[in-house]
Amino acid sequence: MTPEPAPIPVWRQLEQVPPQRAVVTIGGFDGVHLGHQALLAAVRRAAQQHRARPVVVTFDPLPRAVLRGRQHNFYLTLAGEKVALLAEHGAQGVLLLPFTRELAAQPGRAFVAALHRRFQFPCLCVGYNFALGRNREGDVPALRAWGREMGYSVQVVGPITVPGMGIVSSSRIREALYQGRVERAARLLGRPYRLSGPVVPGDARGRGLGFPTANVEPDARKVRPANGVYAAWAWVGGQAYPAVVNIGHRPTFGAAPRPRVEAHLLDFHGDLYGQTLSLDFLQRLRAERAFPSVDALREQIARDVQQAREVFAHVAPPSGVSAPFGPLSA
Repeated sequence: MTPEPAPIPVWRQLEQVPPQRAVVTIGGFDGVHLGHQALLAAVRRAAQQHRARPVVVTFDPLPRAVLRGRQHNFYLTLAGEKVALLAEHGAQGVLLLPFTRELAAQPGRAFVAALHRRFQFPCLCVGYNFALGRNREGDVPALRAWGREMGYSVQVVGPITVPGMGIVSSSRIREALYQGRVERAARLLGRPYRLSGPVVPGDARGRGLGFPTANVEPDARKVRPANGVYAAWAWVGGQAYPAVVNIGHRPTFGAAPRPRVEAHLLDFHGDLYGQTLSLDFLQRLRAERAFPSVDALREQIARDVQQAREVFAHVAPPSGVSAPFGPLSA
């Protein structure tokens, strides 16, 4: 993983944006996946051509989550993660607008005109299936018509495909994660999928089994991969450690009321309580299941650890350093 980028301007309201010249793109950007990255590359090139700042207009909460009434187990990236990734891929400013049903009902032309008054964009870059505003009236032909009036061009970036997987999309990545197919999700994202959260006290069952675990509490809005056991990189203090991660209800001990995320860091010695742990998922090792005895579970965990070591033997350690995506400050 690369170091986190330097902070960039993040505006929460359009009125906070100082008048400037920018090349703008608009969208949800959940996951900042390979398709989004291609769009951001086009924005950077256009900004260089027009001697303007590359800027992303995006939303929090996520439009699709609001319109579907779905906030739990849905997000690929939260606001702070998304801004950090956008900056990593070249954005030099982010307008992070609160998304409401009232904003969704706003006429598309009025929204674009308000943006244009602030950013004076000579070029608007959008994805091939983009539309905004009431009844999705702001599609590409409409944007181009408004551009002839306001004085901007529209650049459309086509779909990005991954062989054997089809067009890259946030929905396709969510589907892969819900199925536990973290390798597939990583190919669509262009990086491993990450869950982060504080390490909170557990019931120390892992320690009693000889495999101490960190009980990680990720934000409930983030997509949680399907229950099971995974090989993952665990980031602690900017350093990555190989880990075996269990997600599930631990049925051997009586099902927990909600799934837990527990990470056993291989060859790590130290106290993790109170720290934030980031988990980058590499491969699913097996599904969750109940075992007839504690000894049977202990033997299976030992096999899980050995299988994970075999995975890491064929995976290059992450280069550079990485810290958990920090809180977003506007």
